[in-house]
Amino acid sequence: MRDWFDSLAPRERLFVSVGAVAVVFALLYAFIWAPLDTGHKALRASVTDWERSLAELRPLRGSAAAVTNVAPRSSGSQQTPVVIVDQTLRARGLDRALRRSQPTTSNGIRVEFENVAFDDLVLWLDDLGRQYAMQVASGSLSTSSQAAPGRIDATLTLERSL
Repeated sequence: MRDWFDSLAPRERLFVSVGAVAVVFALLYAFIWAPLDTGHKALRASVTDWERSLAELRPLRGSAAAVTNVAPRSSGSQQTPVVIVDQTLRARGLDRALRRSQPTTSNGIRVEFENVAFDDLVLWLDDLGRQYAMQVASGSLSTSSQAAPGRIDATLTLERSL
């Protein structure tokens, strides 16, 4: 290869040398720089997405801490689930939709609703969880046959954690 290069005219040697340098730069760019640059751009976009997500979540940090620090109300802890359910249903105006309530254990109750507003039911369940440490152990939700949109039939088993 060296003999071939030496046999070229000076102008041809210059042309071949410049071409070889251009090919080396093109290969370096194609196989080293371009993949690194693509990875760098992807990482930069990922970091930007994470920063935006964190900025959106920062205002929620205070409300999440407030929710986790809510303790059950002590006055309701001595009441039976039947009394708690009755009082809270009346307070929310859901007693009209209640069809049946039946104690299951000393800390549990099964309630059946007909044609109840889903949003109101969820708010009532949130009240029970926050104030009385009562959670849904099992449940069944279905759309009512004669109900308007947003209204359901529900059967829920609630348990109070002590």
